[in-house]
Amino acid sequence: MATVTLHVGLGTFLPIRSRTLEGHTMHSEKYEVPPATAGLVNQAVREGRKIVAVGTTVVRTLEAAAGESGLLAGPGETDIFITPGYGFRLVSGLLTNFHLPESTLLVLVSAFAGRERVLAAYAEAIEREYNFFSYGDAMLIL
Repeated sequence: MATVTLHVGLGTFLPIRSRTLEGHTMHSEKYEVPPATAGLVNQAVREGRKIVAVGTTVVRTLEAAAGESGLLAGPGETDIFITPGYGFRLVSGLLTNFHLPESTLLVLVSAFAGRERVLAAYAEAIEREYNFFSYGDAMLIL
């Protein structure tokens, strides 16, 4: 296990208001990747192990801080908006809760797992009365 810090703003939770994903402007957030975290992640990648992000904000941080040679340590700032078609460079698994419709977080999960898969999972979650949003039920996507 390793940690990163992302200073999440209210923009993370704002619904998408544009007609297209391309029309949405993502807010900017500051992050910090400790050197020890970069070392652990880069070693895991070299060894062919999975990098499982716990939370969509961790995905944003890791993907924003990914460089040509792996995860880069240090502070940074990102307005990355991960949408379907995005080529993930580091993250290979995701533990996250069920997000609200029209959120950038749900778009990120769809980019990671595929829109149809996510819609099927959400249909089952609704049928089984799972809790949604930040303090809801969770799912592991590998």
